[in-house]
Amino acid sequence: MPRPIAAKLNLSALNHNLNIVRQHVGTSKIWSVVKANAYGHGLARVWPGLAATDGFALLDLNEAVLLREQGWQGPILLLEGFFQPPDLALVDHYRLTTTVHSDWQLEAIRAARLDAPLNIYLKLNSGMNRLGFPSEQAEAVWQWANSLSNVAEVTLMSHFANADNHIGAGEQFARIQHVSEHISAARCFANSAAILRHPETHYDWVRPGIILYGASPSGDIADIAALGLRPVMSLHSEIIALQTLSVGHSVGYGSHYCASEPHRIGVVACGYADGYPRLAPGGTPIRVDGVLTHTVGAVSMDMLTVDLTPCPQAGVGSKVEVWGEHLPIDNVAAAAGTVGYELMCALAGRVPVTVQRS
Repeated sequence: MPRPIAAKLNLSALNHNLNIVRQHVGTSKIWSVVKANAYGHGLARVWPGLAATDGFALLDLNEAVLLREQGWQGPILLLEGFFQPPDLALVDHYRLTTTVHSDWQLEAIRAARLDAPLNIYLKLNSGMNRLGFPSEQAEAVWQWANSLSNVAEVTLMSHFANADNHIGAGEQFARIQHVSEHISAARCFANSAAILRHPETHYDWVRPGIILYGASPSGDIADIAALGLRPVMSLHSEIIALQTLSVGHSVGYGSHYCASEPHRIGVVACGYADGYPRLAPGGTPIRVDGVLTHTVGAVSMDMLTVDLTPCPQAGVGSKVEVWGEHLPIDNVAAAAGTVGYELMCALAGRVPVTVQRS
C-alpha cells in the first residue's frame, strides 16, 4: 500500500470560482493567473478547469509554451515580461502578450525581428516599488511604445500593494488615474483583493489569482465567505499510529509539548517534506474523522501529531483532513503564521494528486 497521503484537485470548483469572479467583475475581461505552476496545483492538470477564461497570466515562458502545446489558443500574458532579448523569439512564435516594465525591454522590442507586432502591457510603478516605469513617466513611455512598429496594442498595468488590508488601493489608484488621464489605452489594475474590495479599479481586464483556487487574498476567510467560492485543493491523510501520553510526557523533536493530563494522540502521515509548514505551532487546526481538533508538538519531516481528545473514537486508519472542503487552507496558514498561497505552492512532488472533474 502507498503512504496514505494524497491531494485532490476539483476542476469543477475552479470553473465555479471563475464564474463567481465573472459575475463580480461585470464586463471586465479576466486573466486567470496560473503562475507558480497554477499556485502549486499543477498547470497541466488544472488549466482545463479554467478554459472559459479570457486569458491566462503567468511568469514562466516554459509554462506559456505548455499551454500553447496543450491546445490553448487564447491570450497569454507574461506578468514579468521577458528576461533577455533572445526570449522575444519565443514570445513572437507563440504569440504571447508581454509585460514591459523597463527601458531595455522597449529597446529590445524595437530592435527585434518579429513576424508580427506584439501586444504589450506597460507596467507603471504606482507605489509597490518592485517592477514598473515611474508613474510620472507614464505618458512619455506610452508615446514611446506607440511609436514602435513592433508594438500592436498597448495596455496600462499596475499592481496594488495594500488592496487586501486597511490601507487599501485608494492612494495608488489616484496616482494612476492622474498620470494616465490623457492616455487612450485599455487598463488592467485589479488583483484578487482589488476585485473583492475595490470595484472602481476593475476597468478592462482583471487578474484574479488566489480567489480562483478558493482561498482569501488577505488570509481572512471572512473576505470570501459570502461569495460561495469553493476550495480546489484538498489534502488528506490518515492516522498511522497511536500513543497515550501520561502527565509530563512529551512528544516529538524538542519536547515542545508536554501533557498536563493523560490523553491519546494520533500520528499522521504528513510532514514538512509533504509541504506542511514546519513552523506550524501546536494548536494548528486539523480534522480527524470529521471532527475538528489540533496538532501537538513539532512538525517533523514525515509526520505530525494530533490531539485525539475531541475524537475518542479515532484510531489507526482514521481519515484526516489537513486542509480542504471542511477546513479552509487560510485557517491552517493563519495558525502557522503564513498565507494560503504558500501552502498551496509548497505541496511537495512526492504527494500523489488526483483530479476530480465533476
